[in-house]
Amino acid sequence: MNARAVLAYALGLVLVLGGCAGPDRRTAAGGPTPSTAATPPSPSPKPTVSPKPTRTSPTRPPLRPRPTKMPAGLRRTTGVRSVALTFDDGPSPAWTPKILDQLRSAKVTATFCLVGSEVRRHPELVRRIVREGHQLCNHSWRHDLDLGRRTVAEIRADLERTNKAIRAAVPNAKISFYRQPGGVWTPEVVAVAKQLGMSPLHWSVDPQDWRKPPAKTISKRVLAAVRPGSIVLLHDGGGDRAATTAACSGLIGELKRHYGVTRLS
Repeated sequence: MNARAVLAYALGLVLVLGGCAGPDRRTAAGGPTPSTAATPPSPSPKPTVSPKPTRTSPTRPPLRPRPTKMPAGLRRTTGVRSVALTFDDGPSPAWTPKILDQLRSAKVTATFCLVGSEVRRHPELVRRIVREGHQLCNHSWRHDLDLGRRTVAEIRADLERTNKAIRAAVPNAKISFYRQPGGVWTPEVVAVAKQLGMSPLHWSVDPQDWRKPPAKTISKRVLAAVRPGSIVLLHDGGGDRAATTAACSGLIGELKRHYGVTRLS
């Protein structure tokens, strides 16, 4: 073999050996080769999640049977010749101010039976009612027709919540009366009202203005049913009271002339 051939053979051998230990391969001195590298660890199993306990609302006690007769102890008359005007389901920003304007113009006062949730929305109207000399009556928190059939604890909580809202609007307000929504009275609601210092206030004249008959019909019904000492039920809240407001524009004066309009005592 000549010198040139030997040189070529040596160079080829160097190139082959250098490629086996190139930068893309790790030697035993630099760490494990790909064939001996550690395999990645298996993922840890996900922890088992226990199902959340199902929440169940406490069962409310069943309602007592609907009363078949009115309990004793209800206020139904004024006790004098003059009649009393009462307005339920407010205060309403749409109708209460109009009724108050009419009462002020006629120089008479009335009793406003207030729904607690509406009092919370419109405390300024409660302040005006008191400022203009009218009386306050608790009419439950949300006009619950079945309140009197609930437990005594529920009745008390409802009436106390409503009184608290009224007194938040007018601190130290005198709340003389309680009126059961729909007139669905029970001995239990009468007893709780009295324990809280409120006289149970019913009525003797109901023109059913909440059904929204025309103003003339409301006036006609009141004048046909009213007697000396009557307590007249009307509404300044709970819906569209345009007909009641229109009826009162003449009715208040008519009652004042024939009977007189008194403040309940």
